[in-house]
Amino acid sequence: MFTGIVEHAGSITAVRETPGGRRLAVDAGPVARNAAEGASIAVDGVCLTICGIRGSQLEFDVIAETLARSTLGQRRVNDRVNLERALRVGDRLDGHFVQGHVDGKAVHTRRQVSEREWVLWFRPEADVVRYVIPKGSVAISGVSLTVAAVDAPEFSVALIPTTLDRTTLPDLAIGDETNLETDILARTVVHTLGGMSLPGELTEAKLREHGYL
Repeated sequence: MFTGIVEHAGSITAVRETPGGRRLAVDAGPVARNAAEGASIAVDGVCLTICGIRGSQLEFDVIAETLARSTLGQRRVNDRVNLERALRVGDRLDGHFVQGHVDGKAVHTRRQVSEREWVLWFRPEADVVRYVIPKGSVAISGVSLTVAAVDAPEFSVALIPTTLDRTTLPDLAIGDETNLETDILARTVVHTLGGMSLPGELTEAKLREHGYL
């Protein structure tokens, strides 16, 4: 479990194809301190297990399913990635509960830049849109953000200077894909309602319209 508060933007130092997928080596900087094999790290929002340590470089095995569902299959040497260590009992929860289980990809479609903030727009995969809730939480490439607006099939988030300084999100170009994990609470509500027989006009669309989703 993670919080979506990125600790460091590391860089990929090596990519090696393996029979089951690929192995990534990441210069994790301060995130590598006291690291142990078997520990979990969120790499661009994907929960991975440390399988090797060489100084500040951490190695991860990424299976084919993860490569297909996330952007890690597109990553190359020198690409920057957002890193976060797993949440410990008693830690502050400054973001929101992030599992590191990516729902799918979202394409960066447009941006609005001002001195105060950047507003970025994304178009998620069709089966994920229903879980993106106005003013709800999402994790984009492992960064905990609040949904500013939803204009289906797209949604927007606002980035403050701190987020711009500490994450890889300013590196995004229009058309780039990102990893998207929707809020576990929103997913649970939608799944639960989807299995219920709702009376009359009490449909998912109505619940969303009135702010219950």
